Amino acid sequence: MERIEQRPAGAALARLIDHTNLKQDATRAYIEQLCAEARQHGFVTVCINPFWVPLCARLLQGTSVAVCTVIGFPLGATLPEVKAYEAQRCLAAGARDVDMVVNVGALKSHDEAAVQEDICGVVTLAHAAGAIVKVIIEAVLLTQDEKVRACRLAQEAGADFVKTSTGFAAGGATAEDVALMRQTVGAEMGVKAAGGIRSYADVLKMLAAGANRIGTSASMKIMAEAV
Repeated sequence: MERIEQRPAGAALARLIDHTNLKQDATRAYIEQLCAEARQHGFVTVCINPFWVPLCARLLQGTSVAVCTVIGFPLGATLPEVKAYEAQRCLAAGARDVDMVVNVGALKSHDEAAVQEDICGVVTLAHAAGAIVKVIIEAVLLTQDEKVRACRLAQEAGADFVKTSTGFAAGGATAEDVALMRQTVGAEMGVKAAGGIRSYADVLKMLAAGANRIGTSASMKIMAEAV
């Protein structure tokens, strides 16, 4: 894992942030604003719902900002073939990061084969397209053992990152969960902290715990605070 500065600011901070708007009622104007802000600051991606992928890909063409989208969001209970198809369509439209939600019910039922099949279907397509996969484990719904198993299954399936949360469950990222995820996957896999990260202080806590990507809708506030 690339070394992260203890107190990144400016461009170094922006390159850790997935600038996010996953709201159900986000309009075209909000998504266009998100892309304009991402271009301004050089965020690593914009993270948006699948419907907006073609628009964002057009608006960000020729910039350093990639398009990130979500698969099986927010529940993770979609059929594996549906997740794979959704990922395929998004990749064809220009997505280069796909954040998929783990099948939480299957994980809790100890159906590791189903969980791994689910992830592998998306990973295979994404890697063939030169894209990366982040697996959202929705940590707030899991026991400590389940968090570890989810991370290991994602790693074994070839995913590039594990991610704490959708931001749509009862809780979001905690430093404790990030530290456990980092300890489980080691230095070679990414850990994305997302859900409830609203301040520069929150970002620093997550980085100190082992995160190397931050998902937040408060990116502009965080960038201002870092100055």
